[in-house]
Amino acid sequence: MKLKDLQPLQLEQAANMLKAIAHPMRIAILSYLEDGKKLTVTEIHELLKIEQSTTSHHLGILKDKGVLSSSREGKNTFYFLKHQRLSNIVECVSKCTV
Repeated sequence: MKLKDLQPLQLEQAANMLKAIAHPMRIAILSYLEDGKKLTVTEIHELLKIEQSTTSHHLGILKDKGVLSSSREGKNTFYFLKHQRLSNIVECVSKCTV
């Protein structure tokens, strides 16, 4: 499906996803979740070297806007890209900033 074929509601969802991604920490989170990786809040906050509460806040936004999904396994909640194609956005951004 091409962008021009999307309905107004789909365009709105796409815009909301892009707005959610448009933050340095959230781009970094997506980069750690490329290639089908699943990480916990603790693993992500240790990688980013930011507070766990801040990490949870960013994960909540990304999940709310349909960028991430999560699954519970025992005591842990793992976060992952809802659509693996979103990693293309991170790749594009990294190539455009060089």
